[in-house]
Amino acid sequence: MITNINHIGIAVNSIEEHIPFYRDVLGLEFLGIEEVPEQKVNTAIFKVGDAEIELLEPTSPESTIAKFIESKGEGMHHISYQTDNIETEIAKMKNHEVRMIDEAPRGGVQHTRIAFLHPKSSGRVLTELTEAAD
Repeated sequence: MITNINHIGIAVNSIEEHIPFYRDVLGLEFLGIEEVPEQKVNTAIFKVGDAEIELLEPTSPESTIAKFIESKGEGMHHISYQTDNIETEIAKMKNHEVRMIDEAPRGGVQHTRIAFLHPKSSGRVLTELTEAAD
């Protein structure tokens, strides 16, 4: 079951350039930086209410974030919804003929399990399902 918004992902060229805005100007709690080698990104996480803002900085020109920034520029990349059972949600999406980028969960930031829906199936919004780590 979808329980809430987990995070909003924002593609940036440089995490260090953007940290002061989210931490100092908006006053969000800065939770730290984490590298996700499989996705070729560094992330900076900020807490806002029950959700988070996730800044995504490419670590390779081949990363999907680098390609996104090259074609669209910096900005909102995706929205993530929290689920308590990602396998059930993936099956539900498939039953509703939602096109999936990830047919099975993969590793995400903060030891989560994630799966992306194709934007063509979700109103042109890249949508992520996230199951928290135990």
